[in-house]
Amino acid sequence: MSANDPFARLPEAASFTVTSTTVAAGAAWSLEQFSGIFGVPGGKDVSPQLSWSGAPEGTKSYAVTVYDPDAPTGSGFWHWAVADIPATVTELTEGAGDDTGSGLPEGAFQLPNDARAARFIGAAPPAGHGPHRYFVVVHALDVESIGVPADATPAVLGFTMAGHILGRAVLTATAETPA
Repeated sequence: MSANDPFARLPEAASFTVTSTTVAAGAAWSLEQFSGIFGVPGGKDVSPQLSWSGAPEGTKSYAVTVYDPDAPTGSGFWHWAVADIPATVTELTEGAGDDTGSGLPEGAFQLPNDARAARFIGAAPPAGHGPHRYFVVVHALDVESIGVPADATPAVLGFTMAGHILGRAVLTATAETPA
């Protein structure tokens, strides 16, 4: 992991694979994954399809996060956080992160993102700010429930997960809004 990687300062974890039919690693989000809520014309705030495999032995649940470290906030921007995904689940369908979490498996729940909405919020880099990276991460955990309240922030989820991460699967997407 590079020094410019927001996960570089976290404890080492086994690597496994995450893929998406929505976006290829290193590629740009489609307009579906841009934010209509933040006024990007044509943006629809549709969460990406994700599939993962090869998680470490002993995985008892997963969490999924989407984070933009390039947001001009001083702390980045958390676009999505899902906790308590059962270990038997290895895919989230496109759009699973809607307002109701209707596509999430039983027991899983969405935490409020940095817009304070418990749903997926799409990309909305400021016009002319340059390309932003979106780290889509599946975290393999050694507990069935991470034990955070539903109104916790993604940062609290990350802090709580730190001692429970067995593995991490990372897919990085990009987005840029022209000046």
